[in-house]
Amino acid sequence: MLCLSALLRTKKIFSRTERQKEATKVLSSSDEAGLFGGSRSGKTFIIIRSIVLRACKTRSRHLITRFRFNHVKTSIWYDTFPKVMSMCFPELEVAYNKSDWFVQFPNGSEIWFGGIDDKERVEKILGNEYSTIYINETSQVGYEAVLMLQTRLAENSGLDLRFWYDFNPPTKKHWTYIYFVEKKDPVTLKPLGHDVPYLVMNPSDNVVNLPPTYLSRLERLPQKQRDRFLFGKFTLDVDGALWDYESIMAAQTREPKGEKIRTVIAIDPAVTNNENSDETGIIAASAYNDNGFVVEGDYTCKSSTQTWAIRSINAYEKHEADAMVVETNQGGDLVENVLRLNGFEGRIIKVHAKKGKALRAEPVLALYEQGRVTHNEDLQDLESEMMEWVPFNTKDSPNRIDAMVYAITELSNDNQSLSDLLKLSMSEQL
Repeated sequence: MLCLSALLRTKKIFSRTERQKEATKVLSSSDEAGLFGGSRSGKTFIIIRSIVLRACKTRSRHLITRFRFNHVKTSIWYDTFPKVMSMCFPELEVAYNKSDWFVQFPNGSEIWFGGIDDKERVEKILGNEYSTIYINETSQVGYEAVLMLQTRLAENSGLDLRFWYDFNPPTKKHWTYIYFVEKKDPVTLKPLGHDVPYLVMNPSDNVVNLPPTYLSRLERLPQKQRDRFLFGKFTLDVDGALWDYESIMAAQTREPKGEKIRTVIAIDPAVTNNENSDETGIIAASAYNDNGFVVEGDYTCKSSTQTWAIRSINAYEKHEADAMVVETNQGGDLVENVLRLNGFEGRIIKVHAKKGKALRAEPVLALYEQGRVTHNEDLQDLESEMMEWVPFNTKDSPNRIDAMVYAITELSNDNQSLSDLLKLSMSEQL
């Protein structure tokens, strides 16, 4: 009663878009439903709002999860969930439990937040039964994990059980396309025999809640990325590209188990600054003592030499790096001189590329295929370039890829077995 009375007193400061109203109907129409489409389209917000409303109806338990627990914390616990509560339920007070990561409502309902990237967390999730299970960014989660979570949708709370998904569409090879669009079982590829409703939601459907320049920024993205994040389309892998969508998704969902031992900032410089100039690739990457690597950040820009030098130095300090790895094919000592003139006093490692870009990239690709490279969030531009660059065919220079390759190659030099692997892989290509 306390929960419902708080809702009745709530001042209306949030108004659903027309597409969010449609989404609400889709979510309530079946025991399973999905929302997918472009970035910042209001999918996550409307699902969390619907879960809060369900929690207020009767004492019940609900789960919000995605692949990595850290991403649940940063994107939902600390961001979207508080926004939903302040905009939609400002007078509803809930208690936050940060030891077990759930919130409790006045009527005793609970919403749990979890990841499926850790055995201990999975066991904690599987120890409960839920009335609602919501997988955020479902494209990062394997179908086997979905089947596992579905076994916990079993709480006898009096609510209709609901299993909800949201995601930005990946490629047509992904199980989400097979399941929602082709309506086939992702394992047997046989027809499902039942409908799983879904709704496509794109940023244009949520314009009233977006910054004025957001859509125009998405419109400037490369075609593959624009199709996914602006138009919410499932895409096809680019023939001839060294990296496909599955390899990028695998890197996104890995998590290093060891300790960080080194970090470098790698620079693939542009020596001109005009409309037709290349970007300066600037990538931060780290090596771990489990023989793995993490691409930490992408600071690539098209700018003056002074600006990219300052960005590189700031990245060096932010990531507590121990060296700058700089390519000297263009400009010779120019890169070092620019860094020094802008106050950089650390170690600079010069790299002179003698082989073509594809040959340089192949050994690092081998590390991806062996599951040794992890991607942090917010690397969309790098990942898009990786999936679209076709050696000897793509016109634009892959500056982000070059910087990433320089960084991981340098970090691998500290590990003899990995260094030998890179040399062997390179020799096999010659």
